[in-house]
Amino acid sequence: MLLIRSVIFNVVVYTGIVVIFLIAIPTLLLPSKFTLIFGKILGHYVVFSVRFFLNTKVEFKGVENIPRSEKFFVASAHQSVFETFALQSILNYPIFILKKELLKIPLFGLYLKKIKSIEIVRDTTTKDNLNFFEKIANTIKNENRPLLIFPQGTRVKFDEKVPFKKGAARIYESLNIACIPVALNSGKVWPKIGFIKYPGKITISFLNPIKPGLKKEIFLETLEKEIYEEINVIK
Repeated sequence: MLLIRSVIFNVVVYTGIVVIFLIAIPTLLLPSKFTLIFGKILGHYVVFSVRFFLNTKVEFKGVENIPRSEKFFVASAHQSVFETFALQSILNYPIFILKKELLKIPLFGLYLKKIKSIEIVRDTTTKDNLNFFEKIANTIKNENRPLLIFPQGTRVKFDEKVPFKKGAARIYESLNIACIPVALNSGKVWPKIGFIKYPGKITISFLNPIKPGLKKEIFLETLEKEIYEEINVIK
């Protein structure tokens, strides 16, 4: 039964993603706000699919902690593909930081460029990487959209506690705005590796803002501690 449910879910979700991408092609010739709307539609579609086809409850906690009238950025735990979609259903058209290689994927890469995603070449020093944090600061200054980062650097197992990347603290310092930590347990339902998906409950928890002005080391320590403590509660 688990295998059949997973097959149906994967077929429905990825077919739906392709269809939405195809329908959204004309938005590549329009202002980016039209492309962003399809990103939000995609987020709601994936959340609905998880709820309906996997018989899984999806709960968003602490949504009231998201600022409504001031700039902020979001630092989220990362266990699954799920949150890259689901967070778009809640946040106001987030700006992503992503591997430069993703921009080379046909059609998908065009969408990423259209919505002003910020690329980085991992584990190397390049001309583009040298002004990476300045690029982020300028983008956020000129956009009324929150930045979304995954400070663990990659997807991890739901019970794995890897140290957060120091780049998150550099971003915090460069932006000088509040950070909203996000804890989640999506890896229990939609694991990092494997075809099988599991029924259960996914909780995405928006925690209290971390105000600007902390030293980088203190910020990173606080961010990591608060996210992992909340994951222990919701898992």
